[in-house]
Amino acid sequence: MLFNSYIFIFLFLPVTLLVFYLLARFKKIKTAQVSLVIASLIFYAYWDIRYLPLLLLSMTFNYIMGSKIEYSRDKKLLAFSVGVDLALLGYFKYTDFFLQTVNTLGGTSIPLPHIILPLGISFFTFTQIAYLVDAYRGETEKYSLSSFSLFVSFFPHLIAGPILYHKKIIPQFNDLKNYVFSSKNMSLGVSLFAMGLFKKVMIADNLAPWAQAAFSHAQQLTFMDAWAGALAYTLQLYFDFSAYSEMAIALGLMLNINLPTNFNSPYKSTSIVEFWRRWHMTLSEFLKNYLYIPLGGNRHGETRRMTNVFLTMLLGGLWHGAGWTFVVWGGLHGVFIVINHQWRRLKIKLPTVLSWLLTMICVTVCWVFFRAESLPDALHIVRAMFGLYGLPQSLAGIFPGLQSYGLQFATAAHLPGGYKELLALIGLLGILAFVPNPQQIMARLQPNWRWAIIIALLMAVSILGMEKATDFLYFQF
Repeated sequence: MLFNSYIFIFLFLPVTLLVFYLLARFKKIKTAQVSLVIASLIFYAYWDIRYLPLLLLSMTFNYIMGSKIEYSRDKKLLAFSVGVDLALLGYFKYTDFFLQTVNTLGGTSIPLPHIILPLGISFFTFTQIAYLVDAYRGETEKYSLSSFSLFVSFFPHLIAGPILYHKKIIPQFNDLKNYVFSSKNMSLGVSLFAMGLFKKVMIADNLAPWAQAAFSHAQQLTFMDAWAGALAYTLQLYFDFSAYSEMAIALGLMLNINLPTNFNSPYKSTSIVEFWRRWHMTLSEFLKNYLYIPLGGNRHGETRRMTNVFLTMLLGGLWHGAGWTFVVWGGLHGVFIVINHQWRRLKIKLPTVLSWLLTMICVTVCWVFFRAESLPDALHIVRAMFGLYGLPQSLAGIFPGLQSYGLQFATAAHLPGGYKELLALIGLLGILAFVPNPQQIMARLQPNWRWAIIIALLMAVSILGMEKATDFLYFQF
C-alpha cells in the first residue's frame, strides 16, 4: 500500500486512527497497541500477501533470539542470529547478483532465479540487527512481543524507513500519554503529510520522465542531455525520498510517535562529509554505530580510520542495491569523504559558493551510478557530462578560445527542452539551497485559518494530481 494512494488516504489511514483512538479512549491500551500491529501487517500484506509470513517469521525469530541474547550475552548466539538475518537478506537481494557475477567471471551460464525482492526487507532487517547487537551490549529491556512487533512493523517506516532504534521508539509505544488524542500533533502531522504528498505527486513524479528519458538513452546523450538527465534524477530522488520520510514522520505524529528526521536540507551541504550528516541520517547513524565503529572507527590511526570510512561507504553502497553500479556509487562516496577529511587536515578553505558547487557536482556524478542500468551506461553519461563527447556549440561562440585546444562541439541536445530544461533544473536546485525545509517550517508553524487553507489546497492539488499511485524510489532497496 502506498502513502500516495486513494485507498491509503481515504480508507486505511482514517480507519486505523479511529480504531486506535477509540480503543485508547476506553482504556484498552494493549488492544490499541495490537490494533496498530494488525494495521501494519495489513499495510504490508496489501502489496503481496505471500511475503507476510516472511515478515512474521523474521520478527518472531529476532524477538526470541534477542531475548536469549539479552539474558546470556552469548557472542556466538549473536553471530548466529545476525548471520541468519544477513543470509535471508542475501538470498532475496543478492542471489541474482552473485550468480551473474560468477557467470561473467567464470564464463558459465548458471540460470538466474530472478527472485522478487520483498518490500522493506533491507529496512526491517537492519532495524532488527541493531536490536540484536544492542541486546548483546545490554542496552535492551524485556520488551513485550506486541511492543517489539510494533517497533519492527510500524507501518509509517516499514517499507522505506527511517531506520528505527528500539530505545528511542519502544518507550513511546509504552507511554500512556501517547494514547491520548492530541489536536496539536494531529494538525502538525496532517500539515507535514500534505507537504510530503505535494513533493511526491507534483514535483518528484513530474521530474521522473525527464530522468527516465535520459537514462533510457544513456549511450546517445550529449553534454546538455547528460547534465539535464543527471540533475533531473538528483532532484527526483531528493523530492521522492524526502517526501516519503516526511510523510512517515507525519503519520507517526498523528499517532503521537516521534520518528527520527531523515533529511536536513542535504543539498545545502558544502562538503561530502556534511552531505552525509544531512542525507538519509538514520542510515548514516546505523552505518557509523554498527559498521564503522566495529571495524575500529578512529581508534587505530589515520590510515586505518580512512580505510574504515571507505569500507563503510562501500558496504553502504552494496546495501542499497545488488549491482556494481551501487558498489561504485558507495566507493566514490568513500573516496570523496577520504579526500574531504584530508582536505580539512591541510586546512584548505574555499569560498562557500565554490564549496557548495564542488559538493553538488560530486553528489550528482555519484547519483549517475546510483541510477544507471549498467556501468557502461553510467560511464558514458559521466563522460558526456565532462565534455568528452563534445561540448555545446553555443560555448564555442561564448568561449572561442576553447577551440584552440582541439575540443569538439555538439550541435544540439537530443532531449526536449534543451537549455530551458537545464536552466529550470539548476534553478530548482538553487531554490533548495536557500529555502527552509519542511521540518524548519513546522518548527515555526502557528496553526490558524490561513495555514489550514494552504494545507487544504496542497492536499487538494496533490490528490487531484494523483492519476495513479506511483512507487517511491527507495522501495527497490
